[in-house]
Parts: sequence; C-alpha cells; structure tokens
Amino acid sequence: MDPQNVKSILVLILDYGSQYTHLITRRIRSLSVFSLCISGTSSLKSIVDLKPRVIILSGGPHSVHSPGSPSFPDGFVEYVESNGVFVLGICYGLQLLVQRLGGVVRVGEKQEYGRMEIEVVRACGLFGSKEVGHKQTVWMSHGDEAAELPEGFEVVARSQQGSVAAVENRERRFYGLQYHPEVTHSPEGMETLRHFLFDVCGVDAGWNMEDVLNEEINLINGMVAPDDHVICALSGGVDSTVAATLVHKAIGDRLHCVFVDNGLLRYKERERVMETFERDLHLPVTCVDATDQFLSKLKGVVDPEMKRKIIGKEFIAIFDAFGQDLEHKHGKKPVYLVQGTLYPDVIESCPPPGSGRTHSHTIKSHHNVGGLPKDMKLKLIEPLKLLFKDEVRELGRILNVPQAFLKRHPFPGPGLAVRVLGDVTQGNALDILRQVDEIFIQSIKDAGIYDSIWQAFAVFLPIRSVGVQGDQRTHSHVVALRAVTSQDGMTADWYNFEHKFLDDVARKICNSVRGVNRVVQDITSKPPSTIEWE
Repeated sequence: MDPQNVKSILVLILDYGSQYTHLITRRIRSLSVFSLCISGTSSLKSIVDLKPRVIILSGGPHSVHSPGSPSFPDGFVEYVESNGVFVLGICYGLQLLVQRLGGVVRVGEKQEYGRMEIEVVRACGLFGSKEVGHKQTVWMSHGDEAAELPEGFEVVARSQQGSVAAVENRERRFYGLQYHPEVTHSPEGMETLRHFLFDVCGVDAGWNMEDVLNEEINLINGMVAPDDHVICALSGGVDSTVAATLVHKAIGDRLHCVFVDNGLLRYKERERVMETFERDLHLPVTCVDATDQFLSKLKGVVDPEMKRKIIGKEFIAIFDAFGQDLEHKHGKKPVYLVQGTLYPDVIESCPPPGSGRTHSHTIKSHHNVGGLPKDMKLKLIEPLKLLFKDEVRELGRILNVPQAFLKRHPFPGPGLAVRVLGDVTQGNALDILRQVDEIFIQSIKDAGIYDSIWQAFAVFLPIRSVGVQGDQRTHSHVVALRAVTSQDGMTADWYNFEHKFLDDVARKICNSVRGVNRVVQDITSKPPSTIEWE
C-alpha cells in the first residue's frame, strides 16, 4: 500500500519515541480514518509529500531542554499554517509546540505520572460540548510542563495540581494535550480524539478495507508487468496467506507459492498447512524440504539476532533457486517476491524513517524485514506492510479466506528457532518443544478459549532442574508457557488461566514428554517484554 495513493484523508503521526505512539495510529484507524506514523525528525519534504490533513506530534521520553532532543524540521510551522493543516501535540509534542512557537517549558515542581484528574477551565474546541468545570480521569506521563504559552494560545484544561493539561490556538489550528488520550487509562480519550478529528478538523471517515484491497490490486498490476512471474513465500500463517490470496486475485496463475519446511515448524505443521492450502485456499503451492540446509547453518548459533539473519538469508537462497527452476519452466525468471510483512514488523525492525537511530531503537530484526540480505536478487511486494494484524484479518474475510484460518495464532517467521533459547540443534530440543507446544495448544482449544487468546506457545529453556519422577531423581529440561491477549501485537497482557487448567497442562506435559520435569508460566506483559522470548 502506497500512502501517497490512499484515497482517504491522512492523519500523520510524527513519532518522538513514546511507547504509545502506535496506539494513536490504531485508535485513529479504528475511526475509519487512515493514519500513518513516521519519525518525528523526518525531513519537511517527507511530510509535505504525504499531504496530511492533520499532524499529531507524539509523546516521548525526552525533555525539550536536553541537547539533541528531537524536533520537527525547520519550515514545519510555516508549512502547516499556509496549508491549513491542523496540529495536535501530545505530551512531549505539546511541549515541543510551546517551545518552538515562543513559549516557555520548565521542569515541573511536581511530576505527574499515572492516573490524574483534569478539569476543563475554558469552553473550547478540544473538548466540544464539555462545560467549564467538567472533570475527567486521564493518563499522565511527564516531568516538564508548559509555564508560559505562546501568543494566542489559551489554557483550556488544568490538572488537579494546577498544571497545564490542554491548550489551543484555534485561529492557527494548533492544539495540545498534556496527557495520553490514546490509552484506555484515559476513559474519555477516544471521545476527545473523535471530536478533534471530525468536529474540529472536519475529517471524513472514509477509509475501509475494501478501498485498501482495490488500491493494492491496482498497485500490484501497475508494478508487475503482464508477462512477469512472482514468487510468494508462504509460511502457513495468516499474513502470508492473505498476501498470497490478494496477489493471486491481482495476477492469477503468474503467482507461484512456495512453502519451506525449514525444520523449525510446529508439530505436524507441514502436513496440516499443505492440506489447508490445497483443500480450502486452492493456491498453487510447492513444498520444499530444507530442514538440513537450515539446521546445519544454525548449529552452534545462540545469538537470537544472528539466528534471524541466518534464517532470512537461507530463505532468500531457496527462493532464488526456486526462481531458477521457474525460469527453466516458463522461460522468464521471476522478478518479485511477495511477503506478508505487517506494520508492527516494520516498526520493531527499524527505527522510523529519518531517525538515524537516535530516538528509536531496533527491538528485533524480523527475518522478512531486517533479516534480508542486501544483495537479494528479487524485488519485494509487501501488500500488508502498513496494516495491523486485525486489519489483515478483515482483509482476509473480504478475500474469503476461511475463518478458521484467519483465527490462527501468529507464528514467527523464524519459527521454533526463537522459541528454543540458545542452539536449536542441541540434543532433542526441537522435538521436546514440538510435543510440549502441541499439548498446550490442544488443551487451550479443548477448553474453548483459543479465540480469546492472541497468541500462545511454549518455550524451551536452556536450563535443567532437579525433579523426582517414578521415585527417581531426574535432572531434566524446563519449559515455559506463554499466552497473551492483544489487539495488534504491539502491546499485550498475559492471559490469566484458571489454576486448574495450568495444573492439568503441567501434569500432562511432565507425564507425556520425556525429558521435561518442570513447567513455568511467563506472566510478563508487553512492554516491558516482547511477546516472543527472542
């Protein structure tokens, strides 16, 4: 999807490093308005080329007083004012506006973190029909505060401690909130965002998945020549399947799908996935068994980033070889490779464009983003790279991908390589993990809670513990169980199983899987953890 070709009005978020920035994007898209997030230090040309109607300056961990603190580019203020662009600053974004427009930001006498109550002190555009004196609970996270406002700005809400909580200059179209309206801890936050976009900015709710589908088909047909052939890397997951179905709709049988068994798949995954492709999706799929190729390259490797890079490189080598076979068959070598890269993959793999890695850091390389070799011969088609998981599922529904397939939990591109901590070839770690994972997932399905969980899986830990099994001392492996709830995979809470369920699963694992004598549960949210362990 090319953001410059999106028919909907664009709300552009400039990211200054807040852990909640992606939530702003999600909340706005949930209102059927297209939003996109780029680095807050992007060039003015990058911003102008996207032609946004509204720009939101995100929060961030920085102080405007710190040397090298991020800011919007020179000429930004002149651009938005001359083009009638509305600007909303959130937390750090508000302070940045105040400082750059001639106001004063200082270190607050009292810092404000967590739930706080604010009160509307002036009838205004930001809070719509809320009368003076209206109070609401919001989520604060700031140490600095706006002490003196630029000329023409008004304070429209204050915190319990008297600090500035919201400001606006309606004539110049500048607005600011010193709290996070995008998080659920601000109960009236969505109402505020909705009012700001629709009533203050006059934005129309015109973005939907049907338009995205049509845009993507047109984009693919414009990119791929009539006699070009395209390879699609199918993993068996929702993302690559939806991407393949979409591209197949655009170019038909010139799409050639390949499913690679890299030796890092779940229990009977190869058989189950190939059956689904043939029976339900009717996609032309070639299965390549590359188990030895992958595991030989991963032998002795313990660094998770290195594992991801190796896997990415081997996948591309296989796709290149598959392309050569197709060239012999069709007389023309494939030019493109389709991948099911999602927006969270892009966000986690790379700093936002233009950041120079100053204000955002790589969380991990996804094998189909940061893990690709620079000398790759195939050009990429990534029709889902600006979409979140729930949006991909909606697109899949429109494309008639079976519902049971769309509900599958996410599975990482590097497979079990990032669920076996350390060397994946050590002993029988992969076999143990497959058995444990199968018991865990099947138990979840039997309990009727599979669809209530975003993702569930087992992890093989590189430690042994002492146990007693069959009246004998054992020194066996430890496995961890992980299950989370989420909307988009960018944040997640651990799933609270009933104690009896965990007891039953742990007993079943220890009694059924030889070599395991201890089961633990991961009860960490994201953040601070990622969903996967590596």
